[in-house]
Amino acid sequence: MSKSKQKGTLAETAVADYLRQTFPAVERRALAGVNDKGDLSNVPFSVVEVKNQRSYKIHQWIKETEIERINAGKELGVLVIKPNGVGVANVNKWWAVVSLDTITALIEELRVKRLQSSTDRGD
Repeated sequence: MSKSKQKGTLAETAVADYLRQTFPAVERRALAGVNDKGDLSNVPFSVVEVKNQRSYKIHQWIKETEIERINAGKELGVLVIKPNGVGVANVNKWWAVVSLDTITALIEELRVKRLQSSTDRGD
């Protein structure tokens, strides 16, 4: 296995292990070529693409994540980037990148849920 493949596998495994604490069914995906659906499976509503490279190609990676989201038919595309100098022991400090549309929709969904919750309680 090439060194870059090893780095990718290490990062994907670290993110999968971290997410599995909340979503126990999370698994690494096998490579799928042109019909790729992200690096991890069984993350609710989401495609997760993980990157562990010295230089950041965020624009390119966001495009890749969006294509994978469409391929998988999921609602969310999340790009997880391992920052230089932050090891797998601190995977919770890695960056999760989503589009402004995505974060706006998530915040709105939370806002509506909270409003409904307070209405249901009679607040």
